Amino acid sequence: MERSEELGLYVIDEDDHETLLVHRITTDDIYRKQEDTIISWREPEGSTELALSFQETVGCSHVWNQICTLQRNLHFSSLNMNTELWELPDVDISNLPQILEIVTESGTKDQMRLAGLMLKDVNFFDNLMNVFEMCEDLEKIDCLHMMFNIVKSIISLNSHEILKKILGDNLIMKIIGCLEYDPDAPQSLHYRNDLREHVVFKEAIPIKNPMVLSKIHQTYRIGYLKDVILPREVDDASLNSIINANKATIVKLLKDDSTFFQELFGKLRSPSTSVESKSDLVLFLHEFCSLSKDLEMGLKLRLFKGLIDEGIFDVIAKVLQIPDTQLVLTGADILLIFLTPDPNLLRSYLVKPETPLLGLLVKGLMEDFGVKMLEIFRVLLASSALSGGAQRANIMDIFCEKHVPELVDFITASCPEKPGITSESASRRVDSLLNICELLCFCVQQDPSRTTFLLQNVTEKVLFLTRRKEKPVVAAAVRFFRTLLSVLDENAQSYVVKNNLLKPIIDVFVAGGNHDDLLISSILGLLEHIRTAKATVLLKYVVDTFWDQLAPFEHRTSIQALKNEQCIESWGPKSNSDTVDMRGNKPALDNYVKGNSDGEKSAFDSSTQKEKANALNCNGEAASSATSRSEHFVDYEDDEDDNEDNETPPQKQTEDSVKGREKRCRCREDEQEQCNKKAKFCSTIEVNKNSTEQGGGVAKEPENSRSSDVNNSSLDEENESKRETRDDECALTPSESSTEMDVNG
Repeated sequence: MERSEELGLYVIDEDDHETLLVHRITTDDIYRKQEDTIISWREPEGSTELALSFQETVGCSHVWNQICTLQRNLHFSSLNMNTELWELPDVDISNLPQILEIVTESGTKDQMRLAGLMLKDVNFFDNLMNVFEMCEDLEKIDCLHMMFNIVKSIISLNSHEILKKILGDNLIMKIIGCLEYDPDAPQSLHYRNDLREHVVFKEAIPIKNPMVLSKIHQTYRIGYLKDVILPREVDDASLNSIINANKATIVKLLKDDSTFFQELFGKLRSPSTSVESKSDLVLFLHEFCSLSKDLEMGLKLRLFKGLIDEGIFDVIAKVLQIPDTQLVLTGADILLIFLTPDPNLLRSYLVKPETPLLGLLVKGLMEDFGVKMLEIFRVLLASSALSGGAQRANIMDIFCEKHVPELVDFITASCPEKPGITSESASRRVDSLLNICELLCFCVQQDPSRTTFLLQNVTEKVLFLTRRKEKPVVAAAVRFFRTLLSVLDENAQSYVVKNNLLKPIIDVFVAGGNHDDLLISSILGLLEHIRTAKATVLLKYVVDTFWDQLAPFEHRTSIQALKNEQCIESWGPKSNSDTVDMRGNKPALDNYVKGNSDGEKSAFDSSTQKEKANALNCNGEAASSATSRSEHFVDYEDDEDDNEDNETPPQKQTEDSVKGREKRCRCREDEQEQCNKKAKFCSTIEVNKNSTEQGGGVAKEPENSRSSDVNNSSLDEENESKRETRDDECALTPSESSTEMDVNG
């Protein structure tokens, strides 16, 4: 109010804005709400009856709520909480409203002092729970609702000391009982009944230490409180710290009990132990190992080494042979727990020749446990600075020599003889096949030195998967082949070409190349990788062998790039003697480079003469072998003209060569544009030659060609080398000159 810090109610005239009423809000219970549109009260001074009438219920409710809020704030201020809270009120039923206001309305600073006052009073929580039991016996629902909010607010203080006290064995069930009376719950809750009757504690091995039992029960109840009762109301960090401390205590106490583990592993090894008992023992062992995750590294490693000495890996090997899915997965989880801190703990065991564990993991990979087994193999075979290189290499050797053939046989047995036909039993193996392909890719990535072994022993069988109708499986096979190509050398490329390994992949692409899906994208990515990686042998192999199949899909960028990438021509020799072998043999690049150097020394001096030579080279593109040109030109009977011996006079050889090249410049309709450019150069050369003959002139031979037949052959090789170096430039860039050209030599 004006000239005061007190709060009040103003009533102002809408027309002339005059103040009609000024009322100071008090904490006294004098306000009444009548019907839905009237608020009345009696003034403490003068005992005057006043009332406010509202036209709408919304306005009346808004003002009423404001009055109630101000009353609560004034009452809380009267407790002097904004300065300091010196003591808590006595805990009894009559003071529950005051206690509720203190714990719910206190600020951050007051919360710390409030927590201190609660801990200072050693009997505060015991007395509070006694009041709860009294309210429950008397069935005072309003008081029980207040107890719910009080306990919830106390937990929300996130005081570690308070949580440890109220979640102890003496109070935790009563605390959970208070949380059953949520005023906002549509029906009554029965948390205590669930914990007492429906939660069963199994002791696979009798635990004689009472402290261990107490911590186990408390840990479960705290987890129940955190996850079920107040999943969004409690700070997980505060409760997790208590849970982790309990876990560490449980592990340490059990670890120090030597007789406990002797009895545990004795029952696991005993053939007289029933399947049900063995299942409980394995589940307990898994739970115990899981508790150790939060231990410090040194203590964790000592614990694991002790379990290894007791023979835990031998036990897991037997567990993996039990025909029980849950037990097998539990055993695999235990192995993953051991692999996390130090993979060498398991590697040192697997290198022993008598252990069957690695074979059992491979068997699981081919069955319904592929995802879990794949995760184990990823850790075992991973190469990193922290991994033991020698032990990892030994594991990789054993895996490749003994177990990769098993995986290959599994793949072969899962593939039909003809594409698209898959039996019902084989269709169940999709996940296993995907996991096997993923593991093989991982092996290549982690150890590229195994690439040759995998290429020669695995690739052809993996590509059998292209016969299956499931596209993810086919895409997995393509991905494996792509992974191999990322580390291939020229010898490996030659192996791919020699065995025509790309054929099944190209067949799959041709069958569905007009679709846009993951499979087609993976094949296009493979072809793009071959092109961009400058894999000369593979690129030439793809274009020369499969272009007729790929040509209908030239509208795709990756396919068009294969055709337009004329670097096939520039990377390899063009003469008949140096044609790149289609089986992948390395071309004689030394002679090719030498020919280029000699040709450059005898190049024409003027730019016009260079354009003439480019035109001739462009039309001489067909001088390469018929096999390497089959993708671009149509063969004719007079192709042999270019292969005549060197005794033919140079002038006649040039004329015949030009005629032959002019004929071979005919191409398919989809290359018409390029053909027109070449034909233009061919006709120019032909006119040029005819003009020379009609004018009575004779093409002048170079002086060095008159000396001897040997020199004639040398000149032919020199010109041929020069034409090869100009070939790509002419194929990609048409000549800008249309003037007549003289044909020299």
